[in-house]
Amino acid sequence: MELLIVRHGETLWNDKGLLQGQKDIELNDNGREMARKLAGKLKDIPIDIVYSSPLKRAYETARLALGDRDIPVVTDERIKEISFGECEGIDYRSWKKSDSPYNSFFTSPDKYNPPKDGESLDEVIQRATDFVKTCIEPNADKYDRVMVVAHGALNKGMMCYLENHGTENFWGDGLQNNCEATVFEYDGQNWKLKSGSDGAVKRNAM
Repeated sequence: MELLIVRHGETLWNDKGLLQGQKDIELNDNGREMARKLAGKLKDIPIDIVYSSPLKRAYETARLALGDRDIPVVTDERIKEISFGECEGIDYRSWKKSDSPYNSFFTSPDKYNPPKDGESLDEVIQRATDFVKTCIEPNADKYDRVMVVAHGALNKGMMCYLENHGTENFWGDGLQNNCEATVFEYDGQNWKLKSGSDGAVKRNAM
């Protein structure tokens, strides 16, 4: 079975560099165009089912990326983006400053302590792992190809499980671009990275 993991298209907050987290921000016009271009790349690739975050930016990306194909899109709360708590809506570049208490989010993710009402990276990994173990792996004999459309940090949390590494390497080779797809293959026991795809835009806030 193949698993395509896609990050949603660009939003207005992505363009402004703001931390979205679980704020329900819609795609902007550029993000919708990205999703349509992804549809063109996927049009000849059979997909059995799509799982999407319930947040608008992911769900609309999923629908646009399928074009006019009649493929079910199932939402799942476990693949929402990480919660940044009281910091949602701030400029993410402020977190990169050396004196920021959240600087470790990018540089030493295993040392990251979330803001008030926020979520830890371990919690993100746990719910992403639970999603894969209960929704994806048990259907390996049923589906040939599954697509998941979610978010920057959530997708990296999922990849921590698929690639069998911990929070210390949470970001791996970096945040996916908007509407970028990463492909994994499952043989019924183990996951293997098959390929990434060309990203559409600069790397930006989640």
